Amino acid sequence: MSTTTIRLPEELKGRVAAAAERAGSTTHAFILEAIAEKTAREEQRADLVQEAEARYARIAASGETIPWQDMRRYLMAHVAGSSIARTSTTDEAIASPTPRKLAR
Repeated sequence: MSTTTIRLPEELKGRVAAAAERAGSTTHAFILEAIAEKTAREEQRADLVQEAEARYARIAASGETIPWQDMRRYLMAHVAGSSIARTSTTDEAIASPTPRKLAR
């Protein structure tokens, strides 16, 4: 394990010590946990951005997207527990939305 020195303003150092005590932890463990949590959040954000860029690239390449009205109807039915059909609608089922070419 490597050692890293950080300089904390006295006010922050006191707040960290008090928060660690309230949490039943040492200041060191509290700081390590805070760094790990912040790192995990940043990694999740980076993954989300990467996924969004990949999805946008697929939309740009195919020129297809699902109109919001169709997607909203599908999502509302899904949340309500309605039956979802794969291709066409029936009396009991909502059809899965199908991609269409973007209007230009």
